[in-house]
Amino acid sequence: MSPKRGDRAAPPPIGEEYDLRFANSEAAEGWEHLARQAAGNLRRAFERIRATPRAGDNPARQHRLKGGLGTAAFKGQALERWQFEVTGGGRVWYLIDDVNRTAWITHAGSGHPKATD
Repeated sequence: MSPKRGDRAAPPPIGEEYDLRFANSEAAEGWEHLARQAAGNLRRAFERIRATPRAGDNPARQHRLKGGLGTAAFKGQALERWQFEVTGGGRVWYLIDDVNRTAWITHAGSGHPKATD
């Protein structure tokens, strides 16, 4: 059905976007906590990861993790692990699954992940 006068305009497609999915229940709980704490920042992170999970134009906010943390096994695949800084301490870690065009969220929380301590 075609839109009519007064209908809401739909955003144009950006291209092949990635789905964001939780890899575990802890990530889902952390996401909800971040949403209550910093909804606007988390929304920007969501949009950025969905559209460009490997964006390199703001490495202070979004970057691949270094060393042994830069790759993780998930569902039998070795995937790149990236981080998005949502707030000063809040982080979202995700794995990029290009085959399924999915970013698997492995950590979301208001503090630094323990693996970086």
